[in-house]
Amino acid sequence: MNKVLHISASPRGPRSESRAIATTFLDTLREVSPETPIEEYDLWDGTLPAFGPDAAAAKMSVFAGEEPQGAAAEAWQAAIDTFRRFDTADRYVFSVPMWNAGVPYILKQFIDVVSQPGLVFGFDPAAGYRGLLQGKRAAVIYTSAVYGPERGPAFGADFQAPYVEDWLRWAGVHDIRSIHFRPNLATADAETGRRAAHAEARDVAKLFLQGEDK
Repeated sequence: MNKVLHISASPRGPRSESRAIATTFLDTLREVSPETPIEEYDLWDGTLPAFGPDAAAAKMSVFAGEEPQGAAAEAWQAAIDTFRRFDTADRYVFSVPMWNAGVPYILKQFIDVVSQPGLVFGFDPAAGYRGLLQGKRAAVIYTSAVYGPERGPAFGADFQAPYVEDWLRWAGVHDIRSIHFRPNLATADAETGRRAAHAEARDVAKLFLQGEDK
């Protein structure tokens, strides 16, 4: 049975547009597949470990074929525990608001914590990186209040979706479904786009558990 993990990167709780669309997505999953386990991971809940000097030292020790020691070993175990929570799922739902043309720093922190050798990726000196998250699927919900692809550079740029999807592909997740809600809240009526994003979330969710990874 597929397990679904929702990773929320917004700190805005019930006021979050990305979280609201994710709720529509997950509610639809529950309707079409009530037996599917769904876990919520709010990255702002205080459980995400830091990835600082001790963790960086541990990572380089592992790259060198050595065992981390002392504080580095503790930091490494925290990263492994976070990865295991992530890896138990077969299907991922990310809700990602745009911050300063990119992603919230808490999501970057999560990516830095779990992206470890032997866990998310393998590395060969001749062949390079190899993603280890095989057979998984992701849906990513993107929101932005000002940026939109049809608007000019004065309205910002998109380093949000390219970053998330490049990381997923690098990690081995190639089946990615994306949902965008990008109204210009300063000048436009957002409700039409909001309804369309929620409708798309329902449509994508209905097929999300079917078939194999592409």
